[in-house]
Amino acid sequence: MKKHRIYTMSFASVYPHYIAKAEKKGRSKAEVDEIIRWLTGYDEAALEAVIESKTDFETFFGEAPAMNPARDLIKGVVCGVRVEEVEETTMREIRYLDKLIDELAKGKAMEKILRQG
Repeated sequence: MKKHRIYTMSFASVYPHYIAKAEKKGRSKAEVDEIIRWLTGYDEAALEAVIESKTDFETFFGEAPAMNPARDLIKGVVCGVRVEEVEETTMREIRYLDKLIDELAKGKAMEKILRQG
Protein backbone atom coordinates (compact mmCIF):
# COMPACT_ATOMS: atom_id res chain seq x y z
CA MET A 1 0.00 0.00 0.00
CA LYS A 2 1.36 3.39 -0.98
CA LYS A 3 1.75 5.75 1.97
CA HIS A 4 0.32 9.22 1.81
CA ARG A 5 3.10 11.80 1.64
CA ILE A 6 1.62 13.64 4.62
CA TYR A 7 2.45 10.69 6.89
CA THR A 8 6.15 11.38 6.52
CA MET A 9 5.77 15.14 7.00
CA SER A 10 6.70 16.31 10.45
CA PHE A 11 3.88 17.41 12.70
CA ALA A 12 6.08 20.44 13.51
CA SER A 13 5.94 21.57 9.87
CA VAL A 14 2.13 21.79 9.94
CA TYR A 15 1.65 22.94 13.54
CA PRO A 16 2.42 26.64 12.79
CA HIS A 17 -0.27 26.57 10.09
CA TYR A 18 -2.85 25.36 12.64
CA ILE A 19 -1.86 28.25 14.92
CA ALA A 20 -1.88 30.81 12.09
CA LYS A 21 -5.33 29.70 10.96
CA ALA A 22 -6.68 30.03 14.50
CA GLU A 23 -4.99 33.36 15.24
CA LYS A 24 -6.18 34.86 11.96
CA LYS A 25 -9.71 34.32 13.28
CA GLY A 26 -9.01 35.70 16.75
CA ARG A 27 -8.35 32.37 18.46
CA SER A 28 -5.18 31.41 20.33
CA LYS A 29 -2.23 29.02 20.26
CA ALA A 30 -3.37 27.88 23.72
CA GLU A 31 -6.71 26.79 22.24
CA VAL A 32 -4.95 24.92 19.41
CA ASP A 33 -2.78 23.16 21.98
CA GLU A 34 -5.83 22.31 24.10
CA ILE A 35 -7.51 20.71 21.08
CA ILE A 36 -4.39 18.69 20.25
CA ARG A 37 -4.02 17.53 23.86
CA TRP A 38 -7.74 16.61 24.03
CA LEU A 39 -7.50 14.59 20.82
CA THR A 40 -4.21 12.80 21.51
CA GLY A 41 -3.59 12.71 25.24
CA TYR A 42 -0.19 14.40 24.92
CA ASP A 43 0.55 16.70 27.85
CA GLU A 44 2.18 20.09 27.28
CA ALA A 45 5.76 18.84 27.73
CA ALA A 46 5.23 15.82 25.48
CA LEU A 47 3.62 17.97 22.79
CA GLU A 48 6.60 20.34 22.88
CA ALA A 49 8.98 17.35 22.62
CA VAL A 50 7.11 15.99 19.59
CA ILE A 51 7.34 19.38 17.90
CA GLU A 52 11.05 19.77 18.70
CA SER A 53 11.90 16.27 17.49
CA LYS A 54 10.05 16.83 14.19
CA THR A 55 8.04 13.65 14.66
CA ASP A 56 6.15 12.57 11.53
CA PHE A 57 2.34 12.40 11.52
CA GLU A 58 2.20 8.61 11.50
CA THR A 59 4.38 8.42 14.62
CA PHE A 60 2.63 11.41 16.21
CA PHE A 61 -0.72 9.63 16.13
CA GLY A 62 0.66 6.10 16.49
CA GLU A 63 2.45 6.97 19.74
CA ALA A 64 -0.21 9.31 21.13
CA PRO A 65 -0.70 8.53 24.83
CA ALA A 66 -4.50 8.34 24.75
CA MET A 67 -6.53 9.03 21.63
CA ASN A 68 -9.81 10.46 22.86
CA PRO A 69 -12.68 7.99 22.34
CA ALA A 70 -15.05 10.94 21.82
CA ARG A 71 -13.26 11.74 18.55
CA ASP A 72 -15.76 9.39 16.89
CA LEU A 73 -18.27 12.21 17.44
CA ILE A 74 -16.34 14.42 15.01
CA LYS A 75 -18.35 14.58 11.81
CA GLY A 76 -18.27 16.75 8.74
CA VAL A 77 -16.30 17.60 5.64
CA VAL A 78 -12.64 18.59 5.38
CA CYS A 79 -11.05 19.11 1.97
CA GLY A 80 -14.19 17.70 0.34
CA VAL A 81 -14.01 14.45 2.30
CA ARG A 82 -16.32 13.32 5.11
CA VAL A 83 -13.98 12.68 8.05
CA GLU A 84 -16.11 9.88 9.44
CA GLU A 85 -15.83 7.99 6.15
CA VAL A 86 -12.01 8.01 5.90
CA GLU A 87 -11.04 4.37 6.22
CA GLU A 88 -7.27 4.62 6.72
CA THR A 89 -6.60 5.20 10.42
CA THR A 90 -3.78 7.75 10.29
CA MET A 91 -5.48 9.83 7.61
CA ARG A 92 -8.72 9.79 9.62
CA GLU A 93 -6.85 11.06 12.70
CA ILE A 94 -5.28 13.84 10.61
CA ARG A 95 -8.70 14.80 9.26
CA TYR A 96 -10.17 14.79 12.78
CA LEU A 97 -7.53 17.29 13.83
CA ASP A 98 -8.09 19.37 10.69
CA LYS A 99 -11.83 19.44 11.40
CA LEU A 100 -11.31 20.54 15.01
CA ILE A 101 -8.99 23.36 13.91
CA ASP A 102 -11.58 24.40 11.28
CA GLU A 103 -14.26 24.53 13.97
CA LEU A 104 -11.99 26.67 16.16
CA ALA A 105 -11.30 29.07 13.29
CA LYS A 106 -15.04 29.31 12.59
CA GLY A 107 -15.67 30.55 16.12
CA LYS A 108 -17.22 27.46 17.63
CA ALA A 109 -17.15 27.31 21.44
CA MET A 110 -14.39 25.13 22.93
CA GLU A 111 -16.89 22.95 24.82
CA LYS A 112 -18.58 22.11 21.50
CA ILE A 113 -15.25 21.53 19.73
CA LEU A 114 -14.19 19.18 22.53
CA ARG A 115 -17.55 17.40 22.30
CA GLN A 116 -18.52 18.29 25.88
CA GLY A 117 -21.84 19.97 25.24
